[in-house]
Order: sequence, then structure tokens, then C-alpha cells
Amino acid sequence: MAAAYESWGRYPSVRQTVARGAWRHAFSYPQSDDGQSVLPYGNGRSYGDSCLNDGGCVVDMRGLDRFIAFDQTTGILACEAGVLLSEILRLTVPKGWFLPVTPGTKLVTVAGAIANDVHGKNHHRAGTFGCHVRRFELCRSDGERMICSPKENPDWFAATIGGIGLTGIILWAEIALKPVAGPLVDVELVRYSDLEAFMSLAAESDKDFDYTVAWFDCLARGAALGRGVFMRGNHAEISAPDRRRKDGGLTVPFKPPINLLSGMLVRAFNNAYFHRAPKKIRRIRQDYDPFFYPLDQINRWNYAYGPRGFLQYQCVVPFDGGVQTMRTLLDKVAVSKRGSFLSVLKCFGNVASPGMMSFPRPGITMTLDFGFDGAPTLRLLDELDDLVGAIGGAVYPAKDARLSARHFKQYFPNWERFSNFVDPRHSSGFWRRVMGAN
Repeated sequence: MAAAYESWGRYPSVRQTVARGAWRHAFSYPQSDDGQSVLPYGNGRSYGDSCLNDGGCVVDMRGLDRFIAFDQTTGILACEAGVLLSEILRLTVPKGWFLPVTPGTKLVTVAGAIANDVHGKNHHRAGTFGCHVRRFELCRSDGERMICSPKENPDWFAATIGGIGLTGIILWAEIALKPVAGPLVDVELVRYSDLEAFMSLAAESDKDFDYTVAWFDCLARGAALGRGVFMRGNHAEISAPDRRRKDGGLTVPFKPPINLLSGMLVRAFNNAYFHRAPKKIRRIRQDYDPFFYPLDQINRWNYAYGPRGFLQYQCVVPFDGGVQTMRTLLDKVAVSKRGSFLSVLKCFGNVASPGMMSFPRPGITMTLDFGFDGAPTLRLLDELDDLVGAIGGAVYPAKDARLSARHFKQYFPNWERFSNFVDPRHSSGFWRRVMGAN
């Protein structure tokens, strides 16, 4: 299998064949005498096996990369499924429009953003990406094509948003963009002392800021549990030229034989990053790239976790009882000493996601990266799953590579209804696992 068709976490390793999608009007499913399963593959930025199809076929959708229409007055954009968010920004920011919702990387396809119903720093204001999708065309393996929107085939619209590529193949989509004055963001950085201080800052900041998120020190314990740096921002109300930008400045030049991001290095980084932040509020004006997409400036940063790859874990717990559960989760991680460079806290708002299987829901969400060490890593994440499930939370499928069928069905009670919309030829490592077929 070509490295280009790994998941971003590089775990698990699979063997799969690859077909390539063509222009939307000429698209057809790959032929198979034995009914080989298929799965659309965007740009490979899903972290686990929701984008992998061991023993089957993945359809590379990056060939569907054409813009169809853009109304500069209304901000309505139509494009093919394989267009990257970075390509949208390159076109639209100079014309005064920005993505309504963006994840932490702009190197994902439009169809991938829909299939995973991605969220960003502005969930409390704007909800998920799917909230801004007006319609799309879905192609099924039997050749049927349908336009899906809140009014046309609304059940298929709901099943496909957050449906992790299982309902069919999206050929093109129409989305509503957000007006901005230019490429700059006014940002405030606030150092805070513990989890309760984070909650206070989040409640205060959500009132006045479109974008809120926090980095936290996942190895801090005791009174410092959850300490970190809170970041909040709004698009600057001034125009400025949008600079020409290239994706990625630095590159991890080789695949190291060991995990470079573990142990004492993570502890030292976390401690230094926290104390480097000013005690008083720091206000800066910066380009949107470092604010929204800091890791996109390092090509192949996932290689730094070594040959075994890494697991990203993102969960959400409801506000009612969530602080205590989050405290227990963070303490388990700190005790394990399995630290993470990327440690993120955010509060989801109550904007309802349109997807039948969408992950975001009101509550506190935490994201961590763990270098894969085999059974100890899996055991720790299973323990976190139990805590998340006990309070009625959930784990994000787009980030997952090891979730049990029991926990998945607990987190996503709509799974049985959703399964009625799964295309008979579509499958993935994730789906087989959570359906108990592995």
C-alpha cells in the first residue's frame, strides 16, 4: 500500500487497492467481480481507520478538484468533492469570504469535511461544517444519483453528513461562506491556572469571541490539573492584502525509527509552553494561518511519532457533571505519563448538528495525541471510554482507530437507523469493527 493512502495516525497498517475518481460527470464505481467493498478517500487526514478499507478498495477523490460556481455577492460556493479547504481559502479570502467552520487543518477535502461533519473553534456560534452545507450530489453503487439538501432527500442529507463515507460517494457540494474584511485575526492569549479557570474563561469568552480554544498541560496534576493557555479571537475588521502562501514550511525529512514525541520531552515542552505564556492578557493581530492551522506549517509532522504511529483521542462530556469527569480523565492521563504535545480543550455550544451521526453536542471536548505503544495505550483509552460512556458522552469516529462496538453503540444511539442508509458496497475498517464484523 502506498504511504499516501495511510491514515494520518499511520495506525493501523492495511492492505487495500486504490481506484481514482474522475470528473463528476464521468464518475463511476470501480468494477469488481467479487463485490469488493469500496470507500471514498479524500486527503488522508482522518486519524484512524474510518478512511481505510483493509482488504477492499479506496477511491481517491482528489481528482474531483474543480470549482463549479462562486457568487461573490452572497458567498455561495459550489465545488467538486475533492477540493481542499486550502484551495477554497486561496480563492475566496481575497474576495472577502472565509470558511464558515474549519477544523485544525485546511488540508481536508470538502467531502471529507461533510463526511466527518468537522467542527472548529467557533462551534458555540456556528455549529458544525454540515450546518452550512446547502446541498450535494450523492452517487450510490447501483448508479443512482440524488441531490440531497434539507428539503430534497432530507434523510439522505442527514445520514451523509457525519456518515464517514458510508452512504455513497459525494460528487460535489454547495456551501455558504462567511464574510470577512480580510485575512487577519485579532487574538487574545490568556494563561489560566486549572480546569475551573478554563471553564470560567470559556463561559466569559463565548459571549464576545467567535473563536475560542485552549491548549492545556496534560501532565499537570493536583491544583494545576488542566492548566493551560486560552486562545480567543475574532476576524479583524480591517482589510489587508492576502499574502501568497504555500502549505507547509518545515518538513519532517525522514521516518524516524522511534517515537520522538514521548516521555521527558513532552513534559519539558508542556512546562516551558505554559510558563512562556504571559501572565496578563496578550493581544496580537495575526494572519489566519497560524491561528487556525499551526500544524499545517510542518509537512509530515505525523512521522515524528515513529513507525508505530499514534492515536488521537477526542471525546466530549456533557456540562452536567462534566467538570468532575474531565478532572478524572485528565488525572488518568497524567498518571499514565503518556503525554501529548497536542492537548486541546474546548466547549461545544448548543447549535444542533444536521447529521444523524454527528459527534459534536453541548459539553466539554478534549483532544489528545498518544504515541502508539501497543496494549498499554489501548488499555488507557478503553478506561477513558468507560468514563465518557458513564456520563453520556461520546468519542469522535474521525479520530478513532480502536473503539469497541459496545462503546460506539452507546455513544451513537442512532447507529441502527443510520445503518439503513449504508451503501451495500461501502465499508471501512472502522465500520466493520464497530459493527462487530472484525
